[in-house]
Amino acid sequence: MRLHANVFGEGRPFLILHGFLGMGDNWKTLAKKISEYGYQIHLIDQRNHGRSPHNDQFSYKLLASDLLEYCNSNNLKDIILLGHSMGGKTAMFFAVNHPELLEKLIIADIGPKYYPLHHQDILDGLSSLDFDVLKTRGEVDKALSVYVQDTGVRMFLMKNLFWKEKSELGLRMNLDGLIQNSSEIGVEFPEDSVYKGETLFLKGAKSNYILNEDEVRIKKQFSQSRINEISNAGHWLHAENPAEFLASVLEFIKN
Repeated sequence: MRLHANVFGEGRPFLILHGFLGMGDNWKTLAKKISEYGYQIHLIDQRNHGRSPHNDQFSYKLLASDLLEYCNSNNLKDIILLGHSMGGKTAMFFAVNHPELLEKLIIADIGPKYYPLHHQDILDGLSSLDFDVLKTRGEVDKALSVYVQDTGVRMFLMKNLFWKEKSELGLRMNLDGLIQNSSEIGVEFPEDSVYKGETLFLKGAKSNYILNEDEVRIKKQFSQSRINEISNAGHWLHAENPAEFLASVLEFIKN
């Protein structure tokens, strides 16, 4: 599958994988700052997200395979790979199967464990949107607010809106395909898989995705890993505390 990516900057390849229901463009502001330190940024849309192709098949094995195809077709090696949430799981699967392509791995606010499905309200809200009726972003926001009370989460979801035609809004994601495969999002990274390359785990201080008791398993499966906490940040730690997030990333990749 030929993934869509926004590529900019010059230097060592630095690939970023977004989370569930996101897209590469979510990372543009932070990525531009990273590029200033001598990196070529690849903001990748994973399958069924953003401008990448839609497909009814969806699993971390396939997402990692898509990424391998992307690296091969662009002659990328010695890459730095950063993945957030779902993108972090993709990055884990990719790293353990293709360690020869990686220089450093950064996992943002996700662990290798199983996560129960917890996006149902969001999926219900997105499914309820009738674009024959809803003609403005404000109308979409009001309709979504019935299901998703958090304004920040709604703004994140609404970045998927685009004009299919002059007077018809739509969603860039393959919503039906993602709902059909929603059970795949939380699957665990296999317990017998071990990645020995340098790895940085970043967790939000206000997030419950990586708990203290998860750190033993992380250290076991990622033997050269360290875990940094980003203060005053929840699951969207790169957006909630970008300065501290950027400082942690730069300190890790420069050493």
